[in-house]
Amino acid sequence: MMRKRERENPCGVCGHYHKYEEGEPCGICGHRMAVVTDKGSSIQVSAFPSEILPEFLYLGSYDNASRAELLKTQGISRILNTVPACQNLYKNSFTYHCLQDDERLQFDNAIQFLEQCEKDRARVLVHCMSGKSKSPAIVIAYLMKSRGWKLAQSYQWVKERRPSVELNQGVHQQLQEYEQKIFGSLENPLTSAVPVFSSPVPTFSFNYPKPSDSVQVPAFNNSGTTSIFARPVFNIPPQEFTFGAAHNQQNASGSHLNSNQNPNSGDIAMDGS
Repeated sequence: MMRKRERENPCGVCGHYHKYEEGEPCGICGHRMAVVTDKGSSIQVSAFPSEILPEFLYLGSYDNASRAELLKTQGISRILNTVPACQNLYKNSFTYHCLQDDERLQFDNAIQFLEQCEKDRARVLVHCMSGKSKSPAIVIAYLMKSRGWKLAQSYQWVKERRPSVELNQGVHQQLQEYEQKIFGSLENPLTSAVPVFSSPVPTFSFNYPKPSDSVQVPAFNNSGTTSIFARPVFNIPPQEFTFGAAHNQQNASGSHLNSNQNPNSGDIAMDGS
């Protein structure tokens, strides 16, 4: 008699036998069917870690870190373990770096290891137990430090590539403090909301004017630029300006000299003889 497992159809995604309709993970590759969230969207849970930066930085869970053969197929050779309680399973196959503090995330310690990995062009997996909070926080901190991105922009980048990321309140607060440490008081609290990018690769202006913005550049010591507040220049000598009585006296003397003329300038005075 055939066993029940042999009568089942293999999974259409991974090809192995497991109860994929019921959400059972595959015992060979760890594949699971899409998980429907409260908002109605589905999140595909894979045995492969999420690629955050191409051919370099990967993010995942302890389940991902426990599948050595799948990691090797992606070329991953180093693993950053953010949870001291998680065992480093394959010390002969991978180079491990484990954070020792379970309460506070050691951002600088982790970033130093990741920077060395990038310098050596080695692919690295960052993982925690579920791959939802601590390990994403380390990756976000690395993006802020190495790429110069703010917290909201770094979070959006990671969230788009691993939708299951859910930072808890304590981890998010530590990231805010680390952002303050990196960028100081220049961060504008009005821009703390997570931006929405229209393309997979976002563009960042870092609060500087974009080329399309209309910004007038002030001109200094430029003789060719005329200010709207400059007074018009009249080439008239000052003595030509007469005011008040002086103008009346000029008119009076003019009328005395022309007493023989008719007030109508167009007529000629007639002789009385």
